[in-house]
Amino acid sequence: MPVLSRLIPSPVVVEIRRGALDDLASVLADERISHSGRLAVAVSNGSGALLRERIAPSLPGATWYEVGGGTLDDAIRLAGEMKAGRYDAVVGLGGGKIIDCAKFAAARVGLPLVAVPTNLSHDGLCSPVATLDNDAGRGSYGVPNPIAVLIDLDVIRDAPSRFVRSGIGDAVSNISAVADWELSHRVTGEKIDGLAAAMARQAGEAVLRHPGGIGDNGFLHVLAEALVLTGVAMSISGDSRPASGACHEINHGFDLLFPKRAASHGEQCGLGAAFAMYLRGAHAESAGMAEVLRRHGLPVLPKDIGFTVDEFVQVVEFAPETRPGRYTILEHLDLKTDQIKDVYADYVKAIGS
Repeated sequence: MPVLSRLIPSPVVVEIRRGALDDLASVLADERISHSGRLAVAVSNGSGALLRERIAPSLPGATWYEVGGGTLDDAIRLAGEMKAGRYDAVVGLGGGKIIDCAKFAAARVGLPLVAVPTNLSHDGLCSPVATLDNDAGRGSYGVPNPIAVLIDLDVIRDAPSRFVRSGIGDAVSNISAVADWELSHRVTGEKIDGLAAAMARQAGEAVLRHPGGIGDNGFLHVLAEALVLTGVAMSISGDSRPASGACHEINHGFDLLFPKRAASHGEQCGLGAAFAMYLRGAHAESAGMAEVLRRHGLPVLPKDIGFTVDEFVQVVEFAPETRPGRYTILEHLDLKTDQIKDVYADYVKAIGS
C-alpha cells in the first residue's frame, strides 16, 4: 500500500511569548531565515515608529519602510521601494493593514514574509490573503503564507483592548463558519476538507471555552494560537471557507450598507455567528456563545453597536449578496424581511436583552 500524505503550507516558525519582539533578529538567524540580517521592515508611522526605536539597534542591517495605510496603492508602492534592495525577507511589523500591505509587497518581489503583529484583531495575521482597499472598495488578494510569525504578548497587552475583543469575535465565529461549510457539504455536495475544518473549529472552541479574560497572558496565548491555526486552516483549504460563513456575510453586510457606522470586523462577526447559530436551530450553542461574547465585552445585539432592529434585518437580508456562490444557513433558509424580524425576536428572548 502506498503511503499517502500532503504538504501543509504553514509558517516555519511560530513564536508566541513575552519578549519575542526583542529576540526577532536571533530567531530569524537561528531559523536560517536571515543570517545576514538584511531585512526590509514595513511599519506604520504611528505605533510602529515607537517599536522601531526599541528594536532598530538589534537590526543594524534592516531597511525601514513606513506604510501610510492599507490600500492596494500603498502595497504596490512598498513593493516598488523594496525592489532595489537585496533582502533575505520582509518583516511586517504592526496591525492588520501593515501586515496585509507587507504580505502583498513581499509576494510581488518574491521574498518570504515574517509577520510580527502588534495586536490580535483578526485571523489575517497568518492567512494566505491580503485584504486591501482599492478603487472599487476592498479586495482580497491571494499571497503566500508568512514564513514566520512572532507574537510578543507584552506588545499585545499594550495595544487597546478593543483589538483583543475583535480577535475573540473573529476566532469564535469559526464555529459557525464550519457549521455552514458542513451544511453546504450535505445540501450542495461542496467538498469539505476535514483537517481544515477540524483546525478552525478547535481554534474557535479553545477561545470560547477558555475561562480567562483579555488581561490574562494564558488567554492571550490561546487566542494568538487560535488565530494562527485559523490562518493555516485557510491555507489547507485554499480559501476562507473554514473561517467565513454567514457570520462574515453579515459582517460584510454591515460594512457595505453602513460603511461609516460599521463596528470592528470581529465584533460584527461574533454577533453574526451567535445569530447564525440560532438560525440553524443550535439554540443552546447560540446562547452559550452569546454569554461568552458578553463576558469579554463584545456585542450580541445590534443595539450594542448602535444599530436598530430594522437596520439589522436589512443587513441579514442583504448579507447573501456579499459572497455570491457561498452557501450558508442564510442561503439555505432564504428568509424574507418579516421572517427575519420574527426569528430575531425569538433570538433576543433566547439570549436575553
